Amino acid sequence: MSLIPWWALLSAGAAPVLLIGGWTVASALQPTGSDPLGHTISALAADGATDRWLMTSVFAGIGVCYFVTAYGLKRVRPAGRIMLFLGGVCSIAVAIFPEPGDGGTTPQHAVVTGMGFVTLAAWPCLAMESGPSAPWPLRPAVSAAFTALVLASAAWFLLELHGHGNSGIAERVVTGLQALWPVVVVAGLRYSAGQQGRDHPDGGAGQRAGVRTEAPCLENPIDLGRQAEDQQDGGR
Repeated sequence: MSLIPWWALLSAGAAPVLLIGGWTVASALQPTGSDPLGHTISALAADGATDRWLMTSVFAGIGVCYFVTAYGLKRVRPAGRIMLFLGGVCSIAVAIFPEPGDGGTTPQHAVVTGMGFVTLAAWPCLAMESGPSAPWPLRPAVSAAFTALVLASAAWFLLELHGHGNSGIAERVVTGLQALWPVVVVAGLRYSAGQQGRDHPDGGAGQRAGVRTEAPCLENPIDLGRQAEDQQDGGR
């Protein structure tokens, strides 16, 4: 049986669906002429944005998804789960502290978005395990490669944010990667658990239950003789 419950896979998968679906619909609802690739995701929930409630709800929903996924990842080291949980807190905080309608930002919004990026970029490295038996999503090389990819995407986002004009698409790449990684981890752990279950069908249940596998002790010959005499006496 898998150590990762099915509902953890459901919550992990719901996060990128909410994120990508949310920014797609919210961008379509904006006035004609708006540039979805040049505006950040936060701008879709900014004060004064058209139907800002949609993206605000998406941020809050993604935070709840991270909560549920972190709770279900009991197979993972606590440090990684805590960072994923904090990433959910930051996602909800983004909904609570929106950007102003003038296109700028606020200190509160800047802090929570920065903390959210850090927690979601760092949690794979804090969850990784070494050794040949470690599931592949938790191996150091895989975790480090993903974090490096997120950092490279974040550097691209910062460059676009300060003058190149395509900050929207860069931010979508960063946040999309971070939302997808919990799905990869949960699915990989469930697959690894299934493989182990097929290799060891009983899962060592006999040993855990204390089943005796040694040969039974022979009874005392003298006792056997006495039992035979008693049976003969009883038959007379």
